[in-house]
Amino acid sequence: MIVTFCGHRQIEHKESVHYWLERTIHELIQKGADVFYLGGYGAFDLMVADVVHHAKLCHPQIESILVLPYLNRPIDQNYYDDTLYPPLEKVPKSFAILKRNEWMIEKADIVVAYVLQDWGGAATALRYARNTKKTIIQFTMQTE
Repeated sequence: MIVTFCGHRQIEHKESVHYWLERTIHELIQKGADVFYLGGYGAFDLMVADVVHHAKLCHPQIESILVLPYLNRPIDQNYYDDTLYPPLEKVPKSFAILKRNEWMIEKADIVVAYVLQDWGGAATALRYARNTKKTIIQFTMQTE
């Protein structure tokens, strides 16, 4: 099962989001998730990479794959098992991240989303996931 993520560059409520990600990723692994497509940009993507990286300690069978929107990008190999470049050669650079996100969503079985506002790249990716009828697990703030 392939899982991908969409979320904001900045994270509010870091501890809550981190706890939610750990729990969500653990539950997905228990249900058969074994490939995680990661974007590698912004605070949320880096938090996801860290959580998946640590999950590999208990679940060495899972794969963490950085999906690249550009070929000339420096990569921190510590968090990823592999990289993948979707067929984006003919996509203008200004649309590469958008098209990469759409590709990851199309390939994924589940989309895990940290989207708190309805504008920006994360919101666009979440709308795309909804329009393509993907299973979505979305972060919500718990109020007491």
